Amino acid sequence: MHNSPRYSRRTFVKSTALAATGLALGANSLSQSATANSLSPVPAKASPICVFSKHLKWLNLTDMIKAAADMGFDGIDLAVRKDGHIEPEQAEKELPLAVEKIRKAGLEVPMIVTTITDPKAPINEAIIKTAGKLGIKHYRTGYLNYDATLGVAKSLEKFKKQLEDLAALNKKYNIQGAYQNHAGVMVGSSVWDLWILLKDIDPQWLGVQYDIKHATLEGGLSWVHDLDLLRNHIRCMDIKDFIWENKDGKWHQKQVPVGQGMVDFPQYLKRLKSFNISGPMSMHFEYSLGGAETGKSNISIPRDEVLMSMKRDLEKFKQLRQEANFG
Repeated sequence: MHNSPRYSRRTFVKSTALAATGLALGANSLSQSATANSLSPVPAKASPICVFSKHLKWLNLTDMIKAAADMGFDGIDLAVRKDGHIEPEQAEKELPLAVEKIRKAGLEVPMIVTTITDPKAPINEAIIKTAGKLGIKHYRTGYLNYDATLGVAKSLEKFKKQLEDLAALNKKYNIQGAYQNHAGVMVGSSVWDLWILLKDIDPQWLGVQYDIKHATLEGGLSWVHDLDLLRNHIRCMDIKDFIWENKDGKWHQKQVPVGQGMVDFPQYLKRLKSFNISGPMSMHFEYSLGGAETGKSNISIPRDEVLMSMKRDLEKFKQLRQEANFG
């Protein structure tokens, strides 16, 4: 059941959308106005909290939207990739319909997740063009892997030109691409390599989707320097948590609910505020949730248990933001 604050916010959103439509009718033809209205973004918060749709793959689009709204999320970080709610080949047709449904429910779609790295691939341009027309402001790119035959330095030289071309394509369609720093051995794992690649590129068109969990995992306490280095390139973020666990004599990362792990969220939020960094935040749920954590289409535990866990994390993170006075 929705509580009254959720209804009030939706009523405001719908009223604002109707007002915007009325203004459009005064300047354009009826058909033009209808098109513009169908593409109008929901009025956005500075840093809306979104649910990553990967973790709701076990729900169809309609049920996912309802679940996200019922849990209290501001929006959806929609997976437009293989096995996502939107398959890349169907993006031109299905993404506008999905965005329309999400916005009608009073939710935002400020960001999508893709595997885009090649600016020359027609399917990639089609996705970027479609998202840009819909008023989606950010998309997560795919990942790049170091070429062992070239080595690190020469691989970065090679990728720099590729990312410059991708930024130019993003500018053409008025959308920002954002590369996620991710623990491991790929490009972006150390975080510093992203600064080398992006420092000469306009962050309005290509930047970083900063993942504090992976920055902490790779950098320990030095993530504060990573954040400082990349602060001008961050327009969107990922939220999740972890601990180190010794299993069978080897150390592994273990995913845990927000606030129960090693990520120093109070310090992180304090620094975001001091650097004036804002933008949509995508919450990920990678601890054991009956398969929802890995994007399974079927889950092995009751759906209410999954949704309650997600809502608990959301409420905890909202509490952390409030305590940090982060809007």
